[in-house]
Amino acid sequence: MEHEPLLMIPGPVPVPQRVRAAMTQQAINHRGPEFGAAYADTVRILKTLFGTENELYIISGSGTAGMEAGVANFARDRSIVSLVNGKFGDRFAKIGERYGSSVTVLESDWGTPLDLEGLERELEAGAEVVTMVHNETSAGIKNPAPEVGKLARKHDALFIMDGVTSIGGDDVQMDRWGVDIAVVGSQKCLAAPAGLAAIAVGERAWDRIAEKRPFYQDMAAYRKSGSKAAMETPYTPAVPLFLALHEACKMIEEEGVPARIARHRRMADAVRAAAKGWGVDLFPELDAHHAYSNTATAMRIPDGITDQALRGTVKKFGIEIAGGQDHLKGKIFRIGTMGSVGAQEILATAAAVQYALRKSGFAAGEGVEAAAEVLLG
Repeated sequence: MEHEPLLMIPGPVPVPQRVRAAMTQQAINHRGPEFGAAYADTVRILKTLFGTENELYIISGSGTAGMEAGVANFARDRSIVSLVNGKFGDRFAKIGERYGSSVTVLESDWGTPLDLEGLERELEAGAEVVTMVHNETSAGIKNPAPEVGKLARKHDALFIMDGVTSIGGDDVQMDRWGVDIAVVGSQKCLAAPAGLAAIAVGERAWDRIAEKRPFYQDMAAYRKSGSKAAMETPYTPAVPLFLALHEACKMIEEEGVPARIARHRRMADAVRAAAKGWGVDLFPELDAHHAYSNTATAMRIPDGITDQALRGTVKKFGIEIAGGQDHLKGKIFRIGTMGSVGAQEILATAAAVQYALRKSGFAAGEGVEAAAEVLLG
């Protein structure tokens, strides 16, 4: 039996065999009807995950490419306010600095609530665009997209949302929440290979598209090519990745979106129950508007235990979990709960972490049993 490493990180995630097999077929014409049909069907399914009836296009590039496409096409030379409470919110702000006329960064400590009062002040002062990461996996916190969307609409500002690690694994309602541009990455909750980003664009955003746009990420060009009888991309796409994403989307539709979201939430609940059983503290600090992430759980590394002792021991079992990023290195560890994994992978990971904690001298309680109760409940 072939033994493969188990990735239990916040992406990339394990790719199902069906999806891998889709990449092995002979090359097809990316200007032909076969590709066009696969592209259109992928878009159809993705719209159900975005919660949108807006136009949606797929870019050959990572989730960051989708973030940049959103900002470069719709926020160029506009005043931007960026909400930041983690690494990827910070990345959004840095992208904004390349294109906006000005960027105001409303920064909270990583894993703590966003400054919604500050956001309203900036919008009242004339900010034209808001950027926010819906699910900040660097800190394990889910940010309040509905509240931010409501504020943006109240002040006629565009809302660009990074849904890279929530779309496909948690409830996202782009249209209902007032999100104008939303982005997802292929290698997260969709359980496809890395290398594609999907971006959905609402009518308010199309009305404000910049005159000076990127060449490769020109959303007007994607719109034009996507309107052809056989849907196309304006430039040569990563065809094998498109076909893999199509297969992954078909698997999502077979499972059913509500069932898939429920599975992701159950897995995250199980990891949080394990943390409580071990006596390990969750990292984020919440308020009435923020919640724990349902696709990545961030926990504090107990005093006296090193990152290497914890994650290094887990890795010896063939399981990879994530550490902290930037200033959180050595302070937290993170377990991803996204994609096609389920109870077996959660329990294996919990058992490995429990062993590593105890081996390092931490008196961990029965976290595996607590996780199992949630998974069987």
